[in-house]
Amino acid sequence: MKFCSQCGQPVTQRIPDGDNRPRFVCDNCDIIHYQNPNIVAGCLPVYGDKILLCKRAIEPRYGLWTLPAGYMENNETVEQAAIRESQEEANANVELQQLYTVFSLPHANQVYMMFRARLLDENFSAGIESLEVELFDESEIPWDQLAFSTIDYTLKYFFEDRKRGEFSLHSHKVDRKK
Repeated sequence: MKFCSQCGQPVTQRIPDGDNRPRFVCDNCDIIHYQNPNIVAGCLPVYGDKILLCKRAIEPRYGLWTLPAGYMENNETVEQAAIRESQEEANANVELQQLYTVFSLPHANQVYMMFRARLLDENFSAGIESLEVELFDESEIPWDQLAFSTIDYTLKYFFEDRKRGEFSLHSHKVDRKK
């Protein structure tokens, strides 16, 4: 950040009084510009024994498979964001069931929040951010072509939990990988 979004004057990076982290501060209008992680919201759409995956039509990770997910927008809940992303990426109608995974990615300044969801019908198709969308059973998952480690973790947790017959919330830090 070089300029203040309030008054247009240059900003400096320093630790403001009473704080413990460097922030961008405007010395002209005294505004502190906080920068916080982005929330990525999405879901794991299940139809029978299959999972709906989307092949990415955008960078990063163009051409690799993912679950429908994306950045949460202002003025929406995380649940609304997960449903919106399913519609945008896969034209999919989903019913959210439970918050399923929460991953902290400090290296990317992101928090992933993924829901288990029920795919309501087979009326889905590639949205503008997807090259194609497809239902996969566990044996067909393209494990070596998944776009993000968060998707890999979410799918592995799901298949393990499904075998046990019990789904619980999974949460941990994800280190830089894919």
